Amino acid sequence: MKKFAQAKWEGAGKQGKGTLTTETDALQNASYTFASRFEDGKGTNPEELIAAAHAGCYCMKLSFDLEEAGFDPKSLDAKCDITLEDGGITNSHITLKADITGINEQKFQELAKKAKEECPISILLDTELTLDAQLV
Repeated sequence: MKKFAQAKWEGAGKQGKGTLTTETDALQNASYTFASRFEDGKGTNPEELIAAAHAGCYCMKLSFDLEEAGFDPKSLDAKCDITLEDGGITNSHITLKADITGINEQKFQELAKKAKEECPISILLDTELTLDAQLV
């Protein structure tokens, strides 16, 4: 399987602007600029998209692991915070709130950690990965 996205950038540095489009058109010429990346400007940015990809990938991986272990999650709500420092991503932190019937805390933490280590985006990221997993 291969997926793609396209980026177009016009201009230099802080004055430039770009657009992002995904294969599925989930993003269609989504705007990104210096301000949307490093300030509070409108538009998206690469780190926000990595955070969305990591949160989504993590939830899906955990749902498969839970199913394999005999559990049926009611909901998995993951937030991912990406830290960009000194020109590199230094941390991807997932905060998870999960509603899973019949699971005990030890098994939940075991499966949450396994998904953190094994989801494809976690494997891709060459950075510190942290997790705060909470049963609700």
